[in-house]
Amino acid sequence: MTIDINCDMGESFGHYRIGNDAAIMPYISSCNVACGFHAGDPFVILNTLKKALDNKLAIGAHPSYPDLQGFGRRKMSIPLPELSAIITYQISAMKGMVESLGGQLSHVKPHGALYNDIAQSEILSNMVIETIQAINPSLHLVGSANSITETLCIQKGLPFIGEFFADRNYLNDGSLVPRSEPNASLETPELIAKRAKDFVLNGIVKSIDLQDLHLEAQTICLHGDNPNVLSIAQEIKKTFSDHNIDIKCV
Repeated sequence: MTIDINCDMGESFGHYRIGNDAAIMPYISSCNVACGFHAGDPFVILNTLKKALDNKLAIGAHPSYPDLQGFGRRKMSIPLPELSAIITYQISAMKGMVESLGGQLSHVKPHGALYNDIAQSEILSNMVIETIQAINPSLHLVGSANSITETLCIQKGLPFIGEFFADRNYLNDGSLVPRSEPNASLETPELIAKRAKDFVLNGIVKSIDLQDLHLEAQTICLHGDNPNVLSIAQEIKKTFSDHNIDIKCV
């Protein structure tokens, strides 16, 4: 069995260091690089892309609301044409930087509040899909499994990759427990690795109320800003190896 593991990366900014990207890269198969609107800067982005190419990772753009102070995790009300321009700018910049290094952009994964908002909004999903298609219709959109976004991607012919969060708890409706809640995230590497393994083998994850959720996901997300992410990635790779699960990009 095979599964992709993706990680949000390039989220340092100036003198601020977030994550341990270089150490994590050997344990994953794809990465989503911050485009500068919630984190990252041109120098950080360029160095992250170079390391990702050296590690033969699939590279994605990780656009967000323009929210540096809130790390892209605050909902924002922006007129659709303006938001489309903001997203176009971020993806296009990332695409150009990857290509300048001899690589190719493979996917787009919206970040934070933007990710959650499009998963629940047909209007926002349509806008993001059409924005991506205008740049390159062969780009994949990584989004919440079983979401409105997935349905619309299928209808509009944009390749979609469903995502499972091994380090986040789910509500009964399949959405993530809000980060404002104390039980939103899991921290123990062994527990997260077991959860990821069980999902790959069975396609099921337990909700916060212990209900079975069936998710059609082809990639597992790790959060690069999690202080324990390296230990989590190492434990997942060990657990997967023990159960003959290969980590491979979609």
